Amino acid sequence: MKEPQRTMETSWEKYFEKVIQPIEEFIRYKASGAMLLFLCAVASFALVNSQFHDRFESILKAEISITGAGLFLHMSVHHWINDGLMALFFLLMGLEIKREILVGELSRPRQALLPILAAAGGMAAPAAIYLLFNPAPPNSLGWGVPMATDIAFSVGILYILGDRIPRPLFVFLISLAIVDDIGAVLVIALYYSHDINTGYIYLMAATLAALTVMNRIGVRSLIYYAIGGVILWTATLESGLHATIAGVLLAFAIPARPRKEPASFSDQARGLMARFDAARDEREDILINNEQRAIIFSLMVGARDALTPLQRMEHILHMPVSFLVMPLFALANAGVVMEADFLGQAWSHPITLGVTAGLLAGKVLGVFGVSALAVWSKIVDLPAGTTYRHLLGAGFLAGVGFTMSIFIAELAFASAHSLSLAKVGVLAGSAFSAVIGMILLSLGASPADKQSGD
Repeated sequence: MKEPQRTMETSWEKYFEKVIQPIEEFIRYKASGAMLLFLCAVASFALVNSQFHDRFESILKAEISITGAGLFLHMSVHHWINDGLMALFFLLMGLEIKREILVGELSRPRQALLPILAAAGGMAAPAAIYLLFNPAPPNSLGWGVPMATDIAFSVGILYILGDRIPRPLFVFLISLAIVDDIGAVLVIALYYSHDINTGYIYLMAATLAALTVMNRIGVRSLIYYAIGGVILWTATLESGLHATIAGVLLAFAIPARPRKEPASFSDQARGLMARFDAARDEREDILINNEQRAIIFSLMVGARDALTPLQRMEHILHMPVSFLVMPLFALANAGVVMEADFLGQAWSHPITLGVTAGLLAGKVLGVFGVSALAVWSKIVDLPAGTTYRHLLGAGFLAGVGFTMSIFIAELAFASAHSLSLAKVGVLAGSAFSAVIGMILLSLGASPADKQSGD
């Protein structure tokens, strides 16, 4: 007798099939998005060092205006990407932060303490090392550049390593990066925002208050939050704060409670499926079976109401952020003109050295050093199945700062020359950190040993 055909699965899928959590979808999107992000970074680098450089720059500098309802926004393509599309990235990041605080690893103090301490060390040490190289303005303004960890690349590398990596290490690194993102948002809001307009600050506060009231009174339709988000983003842009902060603020106003409880949806679904089966007619196609079609639509509405608005918005944003927003950001910002004279100057310039050393040495010193000290002093425990080598490897991967580091560099340096020097440091520090982290995490016990925690 012919055996039923089996679905081919990778070792990664077999390893994770027993665990169904939001973190699964997060990892898959981040991993696949990381490859596209890398390709766009390479494409950006190639374009600015090719005969198409001037044409590429003219596209980025092209002005786009939006007018209406008394509003006039006039920005270049470059700024629309950095201030507009990246607000969606920060919205998604804010939703992930909120979920982790409510029900994830950051919701349990004992489990959250290790990534919180590691992230704090991983922000302080790189900033301090950068300032050792650049103690005075204007170079010192870039102290925030090596503080950031790029979730897409760091988690993507773990994904590539597959079942060699204990799952708790994913949770640790993602939680660390989320806390790191909170720190980065605070740095952007408090240090890299200028010329504050109090009138628009009041409009921001009023909009945020209205969104919060909507949440409290049970408004669950995302369209109203989207409209409020546009108003909030515009007010933030005009206030002098960086516009992307609106994304995080909006995220914390999105409801995290469903309209319909799971038990209620389960009862409804069973009743609807019983009616669906009873309405089946072998002679009729679903196109003309009106009752079955109506039941399917009822199930769709019920399924939507059983999900929280936070989950629905997170699901909607994952694809465009991973495969459009971040790649476009890399394409617009990752390129550095590599002339021989510039390279010679870059490798001896304190900005490049400070950023490179901050990401490569500062991150691992802060993340691994603080983590090891906390475990050694019995304040926290090592994540299940992990060793100090895993923490060391994760410390190096935390030094992959690509997206957020370049983003902060764009805010920190007004000079194009200084910005290019910082980008060289980001690319070098991130590349070295990624390679060393991968080597460390590739070595050691077999997958079976790692899974057992031996």
